[in-house]
Amino acid sequence: MNKIYAAILSMALGTTFSVFGESVDYKVSGVTFAGHIEKASEDAPLVLLVHDWDGLTDYEVKRAGMLKALGYSVFAIDLYGKGVRPTAIADRKKCMGMLTGDRPKMRDYMRGALSFAKEQGLNTENCVAMGYCFGGTAVLELARSGEDLKGFASFHGGLGLPEGQDYSKVTGEYLIMHSITDGMDPFSQLAEGLEKAGVGAQLICYAGAPHGWTVFGSPRYAEKQDAASWNHFIQYLEDTLK
Repeated sequence: MNKIYAAILSMALGTTFSVFGESVDYKVSGVTFAGHIEKASEDAPLVLLVHDWDGLTDYEVKRAGMLKALGYSVFAIDLYGKGVRPTAIADRKKCMGMLTGDRPKMRDYMRGALSFAKEQGLNTENCVAMGYCFGGTAVLELARSGEDLKGFASFHGGLGLPEGQDYSKVTGEYLIMHSITDGMDPFSQLAEGLEKAGVGAQLICYAGAPHGWTVFGSPRYAEKQDAASWNHFIQYLEDTLK
């Protein structure tokens, strides 16, 4: 594992939710959400981080801390609502399904989070959105809505194209990191859509990585592929943000 990555990861794993940054409540369309802000500096580039299917947890907060250590501000947003952090598989599927089944609501919640970030003085003009698993699905939904960000990145997210959607409105630079075992048909469909839209994109598939390979501490965690994908992401941020 890269020594710098290992040092930052070690720092993150040794830190709890309450130590990093600032937990914040905000409202979108009458719903209260509980997000998390890491502010590196006044004008630092911003990463909008979207959580996995279990909601905003210590995992995303630790990743946010790793990014702050590299000079990026981070807003880890909440798409489920304050206090909604499902643990059972059935509950996670239900929470995720309520948004994947209502794409306008998903877009509304993400745009509301961006508006809140701007109100907090975060640099939404120099911003990349990224997400893990369900978060990757959400990030691509935001991209297809035409949101004008510098870029969009997905770690093992859902790549399928919802009925009636296309990539004609997308902007920015794309980094899509996926596992070969997640299947390749949606991967090819996404590649074709981004190519047709004429946007910059890197699509990387990792062999030997199960779905969810970035989730440290889980049985699915793959150290080599996690370090490689994180390094690809950091290089992408350096290339994409000012």
